[in-house]
Parts: sequence; C-alpha cells; structure tokens
Amino acid sequence: MIWNWLRRHPLLVDVSLVGLLLIATIGAATRHAHVAAGIGLGTAETLPLLWRRRRPVEVTVAVTAAAVAIVALGLFALPFQVAAALYTLASTSEPRTARRVGLVSIAAMTVGLAAAGYSLLGDAALRVVFLVAAWLLGDGVGSRRAYVREIEEKAERLEREHEAQALRAAAEEQARIARELHDVVAHALSVIVVQAAAADDVFEVEPSRAREPIRAVEVAARSALGDLRRVLGILHEGAQYAPQPGLGRLDALVEQVRATGLEVELQIEGAPRPLPAAVDLSAYRIVQEALTNTLKHAAAGHARVRVRFGRELSVEVRDDGHGAGESNGGSGLIGMRERVALLGGTLQTGPRPEGGYAVSAQIPI
Repeated sequence: MIWNWLRRHPLLVDVSLVGLLLIATIGAATRHAHVAAGIGLGTAETLPLLWRRRRPVEVTVAVTAAAVAIVALGLFALPFQVAAALYTLASTSEPRTARRVGLVSIAAMTVGLAAAGYSLLGDAALRVVFLVAAWLLGDGVGSRRAYVREIEEKAERLEREHEAQALRAAAEEQARIARELHDVVAHALSVIVVQAAAADDVFEVEPSRAREPIRAVEVAARSALGDLRRVLGILHEGAQYAPQPGLGRLDALVEQVRATGLEVELQIEGAPRPLPAAVDLSAYRIVQEALTNTLKHAAAGHARVRVRFGRELSVEVRDDGHGAGESNGGSGLIGMRERVALLGGTLQTGPRPEGGYAVSAQIPI
C-alpha cells in the first residue's frame, strides 16, 4: 500500500530524497577543513537527482563526476547519491545503455577511491559493493516492470483480438442470413408479382383463367414460407427441417435433455398466451441453445429453465456447472444475441456469483 502511494507521488519522493541527502552531505562537509568546497560539491552531487527519472544517463554522469571530485579532494565519500543514480539508471533505461553507463560510473568511483588512498580490500571495496548492489536492485526492478508491461500489452492485444473475432463472427452470421433470405425471398416474390399481375390482367375478361396464376402464387408463397422457416430456424449443420417449434414444445425438449442425465427443472410463471411466431420460435431456440451449452461445456448436474409471461416474455436458463457457458468465439451466444436484438429485447449471459452460468433474455411481446 505504501509502495503504491509512493509510486503515485514521484515528485514528492524525489524532493524528500534530495532533502535528506543534502542534510547528510552538508553535515559531513562541516566536519572537514574545506567546508565551502564540500558543501558546493555535495550540492552539485545531490541536486541532479531531482531529474533522475527524466534524464537517468545525464544525472548518473553528473553525480558520478561530482562524487569523484569529492573523493579526489579527500573531503568525504558518501556513495548514496551515486547509488540512487545507478538504481534509477538500471530500472528505467534501456538495458545496454544502463550496463555501459553503470560500468563506467562504478569503475570511475573505484579508481577515484583507490587514488584517494582508500583500501581496495577495505573501505573502497565496501563502497563499490554498495554501488553494485544498488545497480543490481534497479536492474531487477526494471526487468520486473518490463515483464509486467509485456503481460499487460499481451492481455490487451488478446482482448482486442477476441472482440474483433466476435464482431467478425457476428458479421459473418448476419451476412449468411442475409444471403439465405435474399435467395429465398427474391425468387418467390418475383414469381408472386408476375403471377399476381397476370391474374389481375385476365380477371375482368376471363375470370376462370385467373385461377391458374393465383394457384401459382399460392405454391410460390408456401414454398417461400417453408424456406424462410428453415433459414430463420437454425442454420447449422444437421438442422432438422420439421415444423418450427415454440414454447409449447418445451416439455419435449426438457425430456430430451433429461435423457442425457442432466436434471432439468421447468418453471412456467404467468398465464401462457399465444405469442408472435418470431418471439415463440426465438424463445424456444434460446432455451435449446442454453441447455446445449450446459451439456457441452458446463459439466453441470442441474439446470433450471424459467419462462415468465408478463408485459414482456422473460426466459432464463441457469445451471450449477463450472464451465463458461460456451467456448470463446462460439456462434451459439452470438446467434442468441442476434435473435434477441432483432426482436428489440435484451440478453444477459455470464457466470453467477454463487456458481454456475446463467442466460437471461427479455423479449417484448
């Protein structure tokens, strides 16, 4: 929690860090003979840290140069400023650049400490190890940030691809339905228009001759109606082109599903009444598709189907499984959404908080 707060207030962190280091540096300078030089160089070594996030390479070079000058004059050797610069350099800069600049900085400090008389096996070694540790810590933090950023970008890319795939599947489904409807309706309507015009032409002159084109209209209309039922019923492989079902056949559907071993409960609320054919068919198909998904994907033991008649028709299917209702990108859920949207209704699908999956549709009557 504290770490997140600090990340949201980087300027406050930098100002506080520079303030503390300035106090420590000035305090150390007052214990040496060259107080003015120590304060000046210490300030030059510390103040650049205010820009360490925006200019990590330049700040590391400036801080290292000031630190080497302080060591060369024999004033004091506090490696905290250089360590802070190296940490920021390794955690924010491109790895190759960070390694090169960090190596040069540490080498310069090592040479400066050795030239100033610090023992390479004593004080100098401790300071160099401290600087190396600061750089390694920054490198680890930078690698973790890069990894998290890559994971987030990958997740965003996968989400965009999934959305594009869903839109593409919906568009393909709509295009297929449009093609089927055009093929079915265009020919039948053309025949009906021609035959109706012929019947109109001969009706006044010779009514008996109008019977033949009227019969042709009837045949074409019946044929088109049958084809439309097939198109609007189900467009998947293995479709059964029987008379189109409705909610009146839910009992038979539930019995078929129960025969597979899934326990299904059917609840009818409100007074059943005749429904428009499109609403009746779509409600049946939604229940059918939801139960099919439960069997295929949810590994459920119990499902409940509830149909409520009111100002609008409410259809809900719930199960106690652990699946996602349907594999990602499947056309079943897309088809249900298309059916409900065409009727001006709404559809909600998703996992339930208490477990299982739910499909709920509200369709205006």
